[in-house]
Amino acid sequence: MNTIARISKPADITARLLALVESSLDDDKAEDIVVIDLHGKSTISDYMVVATGRSRRHVRTIAEHLRERVKADGIHTPSPEGVPRCDWVLIDAGDVVVHVFRPEVRTFYNLEKMWSQALTGPELSPDAARAGGLTA
Repeated sequence: MNTIARISKPADITARLLALVESSLDDDKAEDIVVIDLHGKSTISDYMVVATGRSRRHVRTIAEHLRERVKADGIHTPSPEGVPRCDWVLIDAGDVVVHVFRPEVRTFYNLEKMWSQALTGPELSPDAARAGGLTA
């Protein structure tokens, strides 16, 4: 009998993890929560969640609580990245990657725009399409 290796978690576990992340962010009053579906578009994760904290202390609290809740749910999570400064904290929970920003840092990096362009791809102008080139 062959052994089957599972590379990603079953969809129901990922859905539960995403719901836990959204609930934790909402409980801690994170603002402007955006969920980006990466299914079939990236190998890094199934979902990216972007949220804003009002201050460095708020960002730190959101990140710490999220890490604790994910770990309590039985999902091992590495230490959040970016905690010393708390301008931008990344929590990699495997199938769900969470970015928590201070407002001005989120505006500067604008991950939602970058990923929405990456997911839809650049648009072709009619002239560029005929010439085989892409427009910016």
